Amino acid sequence: MNLPAWVWLATIGGFCVVLAFDFYLVARNPREPSFRECVGWVSFYVGLAALFGVGLLVFSGPAHGGEFFAGWITEYSLSVDNLFVFLLIMSRFRVPRPYRQKVLLIGIVLALAMRGGFIAAGAEAVARFDWLFYVFGAFLIYTAWKLIGHEEEAEFSENVALRAVRRVLPTTDTYHGARLTVHHGRRLVTPMLIVMVAIGTTDLLFALDSIPAIFGLTKEPYLVFTANAFALMGLRQLFFLVGGLLDRLVYLSKGLSVVLAFIGVKLVLEALHHDGVSWAPEIPIMLSLGVILGTLAVTTVLSLMKSARDARNVEAAGKAAEKTAGKAAGKAEVSEPVEG
Repeated sequence: MNLPAWVWLATIGGFCVVLAFDFYLVARNPREPSFRECVGWVSFYVGLAALFGVGLLVFSGPAHGGEFFAGWITEYSLSVDNLFVFLLIMSRFRVPRPYRQKVLLIGIVLALAMRGGFIAAGAEAVARFDWLFYVFGAFLIYTAWKLIGHEEEAEFSENVALRAVRRVLPTTDTYHGARLTVHHGRRLVTPMLIVMVAIGTTDLLFALDSIPAIFGLTKEPYLVFTANAFALMGLRQLFFLVGGLLDRLVYLSKGLSVVLAFIGVKLVLEALHHDGVSWAPEIPIMLSLGVILGTLAVTTVLSLMKSARDARNVEAAGKAAEKTAGKAAGKAEVSEPVEG
C-alpha cells in the first residue's frame, strides 16, 4: 500500500478526535458506566472498525480488507484476554470506581503511542531483514505452547518500568480525586499516575505477542497500526462490559494459543516459500480469517457451556447439602429424650 502522507495524517487525526471526545465524556462525569452505556459504545467502536474494514474492501481490494479484519479480530481477542490483568491492577492499587474510566483511557492512550513506535520499528526491521519472520514465527509458537498450560496469576507483578517510576518519583499514599500530582511542601505524584503507567506499560508488554502476530497476517504498517488502534479504542468500555464474563471464558487462553500457533506456522511457511522452498505453501488471508473466527467461536461456546455446567453442578451440590443437613436435623430431633 503506497499511501500518501495525508491518508496517514487523516487517519491519526480521526483517532485523535474520537479519543478527545472520549476524554471529554470521562472528564465531564467521572463514574462507572452502566451496562447499557457500555453495550452502546462497544457496538459503536466495533461498527466503526467494521465500516473501516468494508471501506478497505471496496477501495483497496479483498486482500487488504481481509488482512485488516484478521488482524483486528486477533488483536481484539488478545485484548479481551489481557483485561484480566487490568482487573488485577485495578484491585492491586485499589482504584476508586468512579475514576477507573480515566485510568483506563489514559493508559490506553499511552499504550497506543508506544505501540505506534513499536510498529514503525517493526515494519522497518521486517522490510530490511526477511529472516525476522522465522524469529517471529518461532516466538509465536513458543508463546502458544506457554498458553496451553497457562493459569492466571493470583497477583499482579510490577514490571521494570513501573518500579523505575516508583523509585524516581515521590508518591503519596492516598488518592486525591482524579489528580495526578499534589503539592505538599514539594510536588508529589498520586497513585493515579502510577496506575496509568502500570496499565500503559503492561499493555506494551502484551504487544510483544500481538505485534508479531499481526505482522504474520499483514506486512502493511498502515493495517497493523489501524488494527491495533481499533482494538485498543473500545477497550475502556469493554473492560466494564465483560468484567463479569471473564471468569466464564475459561478456554479463551487455549483458543488464543491455537490462533498464535497457527499464525506462527503461517509465518514460517511463508518465509520458506519466499526463500524458494517448493513444498512450503502460502496460506491465503481468507483461510487465516476463517481459522481465527472459527477457533474463537468454538472457544467461546465451549467456555460458556462449561461455565453453565459448573454452575448447575454447584447448585445441585448446594441443594444436596441442604437436603442432607435437613435429614440430619430431623434425626437429631427424633433421638432427643422426651422430658416428663
